Amino acid sequence: MTCKFKKIGIRGYRRLFSVNMEMRPLSVMIGANGVGKTSLLEVFSLLAASADGKLRETLSRSGGLQDILTCGRAEHVTFQLSAEASDNEQLDYDLTLRLRGISYEIASESLIQRDRESQPVRHISSEGPDIVFRNTESGKPEQITWEHSPFETSLSQSPRTYGTAETFRKRLASCTHYSAYSLDIGYNAPIRLPQKMQPATHPGANGEDLISCLYYLRETERDRFEAVEDTLAVAFPGFRRLNFPPVAAGTLAMTYEDSNFSKPLYMNQLSEGTLRFLWLITLLESPDLTGVTLIDEPEVSLHPQLLSILPEIMREASERTQLIVTTHSGRFIRFLKPPEVLVLDAEEGLAKSAWADTLDLDQWLREYELDELWVMGRLGGKS
Repeated sequence: MTCKFKKIGIRGYRRLFSVNMEMRPLSVMIGANGVGKTSLLEVFSLLAASADGKLRETLSRSGGLQDILTCGRAEHVTFQLSAEASDNEQLDYDLTLRLRGISYEIASESLIQRDRESQPVRHISSEGPDIVFRNTESGKPEQITWEHSPFETSLSQSPRTYGTAETFRKRLASCTHYSAYSLDIGYNAPIRLPQKMQPATHPGANGEDLISCLYYLRETERDRFEAVEDTLAVAFPGFRRLNFPPVAAGTLAMTYEDSNFSKPLYMNQLSEGTLRFLWLITLLESPDLTGVTLIDEPEVSLHPQLLSILPEIMREASERTQLIVTTHSGRFIRFLKPPEVLVLDAEEGLAKSAWADTLDLDQWLREYELDELWVMGRLGGKS
């Protein structure tokens, strides 16, 4: 069974007091500061943690449920997530967390499979302590007979042999968050140092596996490695190739050959913008991107010319992951298409959202670029 998220509804989370959003392959969020862009990324990270059995830990780091509720307006938070399981089937997941003293409780939770030809099938049904799973073998609902933590979701504690629930759980738990502005590119940062010669299919949130990943791609996914080099050649006309000289047993460095210099440059000699761009395109070319990939402000430290290259790479990546991006860059928006842009605004302090292709922009786009319409206020989401 495949599983691709189609819609999300959020009630009572920070500024996201009542938000319903269609999920698309590539979603680039724009809007002023404080309208809920980061909160939306947080929701996916929280749901991923809940599916991985880390809800209590993640809420604790956030200051508890009381700190994420819409201030003065909500006493519980509800998430509704729909996924396409096949051409005729849809999975609907609902989760409600409610304050209980200084802690929280899982007030309700359900996972329902629907199709056009038969009655809905409840794989998980939970109301407080009353928890029922659908036994995959018998096809019948049954009360739990194993130890169950009241602070973790039933989805995370569903038997791994229950195929439908497990497919949905794995997809949700795989959601991964990357933040370009928090990428460590200091002089002694992991991204600048030699790395182990080991299989790595992602560059790591801090670039700690960037060299390992690129070397692994060169040896096992040559087309993806060449795509990275081709992108570098477009972005930096002097670029020639990447090399991987060994520096110790089982350890690799990486050099960047540039026709403007007689000697190759090591990672500690590359500029901040070059390193960030290299990390970003390696991430987007990674062969094993997770079900949902979140990227916060990819434009950080990048020259405006580089931003014209990113959309096409992101479109290709969105065929392998659902990609959700936040940005404040008008230059980046210029190279996107209206169906890829999600506009967030605030009304009476609360977030509202709209896709740019629902805003009747056809006449305007005959004379103006998308970023110009943003500056003019035609998109909303004050720039």
